[in-house]
Amino acid sequence: MIVKKYTAATETDAVLKAKEELGSGAVVLNVKTVKQRGLARIFKKDFVEITAALEEKENQSQSLPIENRQPSKDVPDFAAINALTEATIEKKLDTLHNLLADQIKKNEDDKLRAENSALQKKNDEESDELRENSNIKYLRMVYNKLIESEVDERLANVIIEDIDSSLKKEANIDNIILAVYQKIILKLGEPAAIDTENGRTVVFFLGPTGVGKTTTIAKLASEFKINKGLSVAMITADTYRIAAVEQLNTYAGILDVPVSVIFTPEELVEAIKKYSEYDLIFVDTAGRSHRNTEQLGELEEILMTTENAGLDVNIDKFLVLSATTKYRDLLNITDAYKDIKDVRLLFTKLDETNAYGNILNIRAHTGAPLSYVTSGQAVPEDISVVDVQELAKRLLTGEVQDNQD
Repeated sequence: MIVKKYTAATETDAVLKAKEELGSGAVVLNVKTVKQRGLARIFKKDFVEITAALEEKENQSQSLPIENRQPSKDVPDFAAINALTEATIEKKLDTLHNLLADQIKKNEDDKLRAENSALQKKNDEESDELRENSNIKYLRMVYNKLIESEVDERLANVIIEDIDSSLKKEANIDNIILAVYQKIILKLGEPAAIDTENGRTVVFFLGPTGVGKTTTIAKLASEFKINKGLSVAMITADTYRIAAVEQLNTYAGILDVPVSVIFTPEELVEAIKKYSEYDLIFVDTAGRSHRNTEQLGELEEILMTTENAGLDVNIDKFLVLSATTKYRDLLNITDAYKDIKDVRLLFTKLDETNAYGNILNIRAHTGAPLSYVTSGQAVPEDISVVDVQELAKRLLTGEVQDNQD
């Protein structure tokens, strides 16, 4: 049997094509209108596809001239063909039609499975892209919050890029915030407070004028004497401001601790020796402009003389900075003090700002550890060791909690 498909604009034209090739004995088994899909429908029209069949033996017998036809057991004559009952022919055509329909259905099922597979792959790709776009959206939200908290743009970019490179596709906003929160805590580092476990300690307070060094000393002196029961003495080298000496004397009187005023590095060494029985000695230095190299030189001389005096003491140095100072100025200040080794960062006036980004910025810029923060004038309540977890939350939310004891 010969089975072929023919296409044409109309069913009639397709049947004519089949008759021309197979002869008048061709039987139409199936007719299907094929519709164009996708962009093809713009340029091409729908068409008709028919499936036609012809018995080969019948075709061969018809192709011979009538006078040359010979009876043969292989090629039946017309009488034998006409002997077939109408029911037999009908049954044979039905069988052929069913076989063809099954084949067509199988082809369509295979095509449908392929289309479904391609669609599923596309959906998976779109889902991945959607999740990726969601991650980008959430990261941008967190980035904007860091910028609102005045985190330096370059530092914020580093944090977000680090998180983005390690995120999983199924990450959600909670995962992203948690990852950024942990990254900020790592960058803030472990705070370094005053350690009194290793013997007597002399604590220097450095920094520009007006950042609150004297008040900070009073808070710490009160904390260590009243709350921790240690003996405390004070020394001031800030002879440039009469008010600073008077202020420290006032605090010393309230706390009942001794205080000395010194003018030279040598006098400082003698005062430290005088207070050899005290656990802690706080030294208030004069406020130094980061633009005045001469004054900074004097400060370095005081520190060097003390460190080289052979005193049996630990020496801590705290660079006191105001959280309200502009980032550019903070960079200039910390750069001016960069030659002083082993300083720790102490930030004051957190109650006067809602943006804490500069704490993270300067910590990253200097590499120096954080120590204490102050948030008001109350002594000793408004000072505490930096809570890096709380600070990280504030950087991400911008929320400010009420001062707590």
